[in-house]
Amino acid sequence: MHQLLEWLALPQFGLSTVFVVAFISATLLPLGSEPAVFGLIKINPELFWPAILVATVGNTLGGGVSWWMGLGAHKVVDKARGNATEVRALNWLRRFGAPACLMSWLPVVGDPLCAVAGWLKLPFWPCLAYMAVGKFFRYLVMTSVLLYFMPGHLAM
Repeated sequence: MHQLLEWLALPQFGLSTVFVVAFISATLLPLGSEPAVFGLIKINPELFWPAILVATVGNTLGGGVSWWMGLGAHKVVDKARGNATEVRALNWLRRFGAPACLMSWLPVVGDPLCAVAGWLKLPFWPCLAYMAVGKFFRYLVMTSVLLYFMPGHLAM
């Protein structure tokens, strides 16, 4: 395990690992990316900003995939029913529109929110932009807080 962690922390692999983990964790699969970001930064402090940015891009693109999956699911349901589907319980989300995607950083509800935004056919690019802002601040704040409470080098 020690050898694997060292290998994944190498700058040439660490950032790509953070990207993949952040991407996957933004889908509906239960996976958290913060430990990967924090671990890489603890081992390579000089990668603070690159790791935050790579995690933000990966997580935002994963949110975009969730958006497209929601849109696709809506189209499949519409086709199966033969008419447009209206989700009355989610009308409040439609009222907020794309800015609701700022909340995509939230645990548990954030990832499904991206899919629901696609389901509701909210505009893709504004949704993606709001996702990116929310996710960037999540990584920045969470990683900074973890570094504050767990200073020093990682013991191996």
